[in-house]
Amino acid sequence: MPGQTKSTVDILLAESFKELVYKRPIEKITIKEITDKAGVIRPTFYNHFQDKYELLEWIIRTELIDPMRPLIQNGLSDQALLFVFTGVQNDKEFYVRARRLEGQNSFESIVTKCIQDTLLDAFGMSEFDDKMVKSLTPELISMYYAKAMCFLVLSWIDSGMKTTPQEMADIYKYLVNHSVEEALEDKGEKV
Repeated sequence: MPGQTKSTVDILLAESFKELVYKRPIEKITIKEITDKAGVIRPTFYNHFQDKYELLEWIIRTELIDPMRPLIQNGLSDQALLFVFTGVQNDKEFYVRARRLEGQNSFESIVTKCIQDTLLDAFGMSEFDDKMVKSLTPELISMYYAKAMCFLVLSWIDSGMKTTPQEMADIYKYLVNHSVEEALEDKGEKV
């Protein structure tokens, strides 16, 4: 496809992949099906992505994670959370189907990695207090918050996304801002 940029081909492959995901489980989709639908040859796919899991990661990063990065870096974490939950809701069918991906390249592991990478970048811009426990590293902190966020996204998808994106963002904020003791004290109150 002469004249097409890497970005254009990435988008073409992603759109092709998403169309296939609406029809079949990710595990059963082949690279040939993706490239045929995108109108490119198989080697073109491998010039852009290692496999379909890396393509899925690219979609998650491009649609959900990268747009929230500047929000986090500018102290707008509430808006970043809302953006992620809204993005998942806006493409509900795709994310419900992607959620079913288990195993070595599970949806959960891909999402967790994407969130952790973004948080690590944000932590890299901050200085940590010398009084913190030495083993409390930016990697550990980013993994904790990434796993918490991923857990909520997956639970929300699994429950049919009946809660609004704003409510999910509020739930995440409550959980990460309250200790277990505070949550136990609040158990009878509506949060």
